[in-house]
Amino acid sequence: MKKIGIILVLSLTCVIARAQVIEPQQVLSFLEENGTVRLETEELDVAADTLVTVQHRKDDVVWSRMVYRVIDLRFKQNFQLYFPVNPDDPVYMSLFRLMVDAIEKGMPVYDVDSRNFKPSFVEAMRVKPENYRKGTYFVAMDSEGTFDTNDDESFIISYDSVNSKVIHNWDRYNNFVRNQVKYLIQEVIFFDKHTSRLHRQLIAIAPLQPDLANGSDPMEFLRGSIRFWVLYKDLRPYLAKHYMIPLGNDTKRVTFEEFFQKRMFSSYLVGEGNMYNRMILDYAKDEAQAKKEQERIETEMLNFEQDLWEY
Repeated sequence: MKKIGIILVLSLTCVIARAQVIEPQQVLSFLEENGTVRLETEELDVAADTLVTVQHRKDDVVWSRMVYRVIDLRFKQNFQLYFPVNPDDPVYMSLFRLMVDAIEKGMPVYDVDSRNFKPSFVEAMRVKPENYRKGTYFVAMDSEGTFDTNDDESFIISYDSVNSKVIHNWDRYNNFVRNQVKYLIQEVIFFDKHTSRLHRQLIAIAPLQPDLANGSDPMEFLRGSIRFWVLYKDLRPYLAKHYMIPLGNDTKRVTFEEFFQKRMFSSYLVGEGNMYNRMILDYAKDEAQAKKEQERIETEMLNFEQDLWEY
C-alpha cells in the first residue's frame, strides 16, 4: 500500500507539473484596438496553394452526365456574386471583378464554338499577359475574341509608373460590371462506385453579356451572349483567396471557392449532353415546354440517384 501511495503521489506531481507548462489559450477580442470590428481572417494565400482535389479513378466512374446551368445573379441566393458593384471597394469584390483581375494576372480564357455554345479548351485566346502590366488593357473583348486596345470609345485600363490601375472611363466600366448578371456553367455529374455516391464537379464558367447578342431566336441569343469561357480549375486558386461580401451576417464570411464547392448558389438547367447535340432552347417551342424539359431532366437524374439504394 505504501508503494501504491508513493506512485499515486508521483503521478499527481507529474500531472500538475505538466499542467503548469500548458499556456492559456489566447482570447481574441471582437473589436480591434482602434474600436473597429475584427473580421474573421485567415491565411488565404497559403490556403489557395494547398487546395484539396479529390482524384476519381476512371474505372470507378460507372455513370456520368454533362449538364449546363445558368446562374442568375438577380436571385437573392446569388446576390453575393453580384455585389459590391463599386469596383473600388477595398475589402470585397464581385465575381466578375475577380475574374477580370485573374485574367490580368495571366489566367487563360477560351473562346466558344460558333456552332454550339460548348467550350473548346484546345487553345487559349491569344492574349499576351505582358500587356496587362505594360501599356493598356481592354476589359471587353471584340467580335474576334481579342482585347482591342485601339478602340477610343471603350473603357481602357492602364497602369501608371507605380503599377497602379487607372480606369479612364468609369461610367462605361461601371455599366459593364453592373450588366454582368448571368453566368453559364458547365458541370459533370457522375457516380463513383468506390465512394458509393454521386458527385458534381464544375468544369467551366462563362460570363453572359446580352448586349453582345443579336437575333430573336432564344438559342442564338444565348450563344451570342457568351463572352468567353474559363476553366474552373484555373479560376479556383483566385476564388480561394477572396472572401465574398456577407449576406445577413457580417461575422460569417466564406470564400468564393467555398461558395461554389458547397453549391450555395441557385441555378436553372438549360441543357445536357445528348446524341443530338442540342440544348433545351433548340427544340422547346415555348417557355412552358422548356420548363417541362427542365423538370424531366432533373427528375431523371434524381431517380437515378434514388434507384441506387434500397430502403
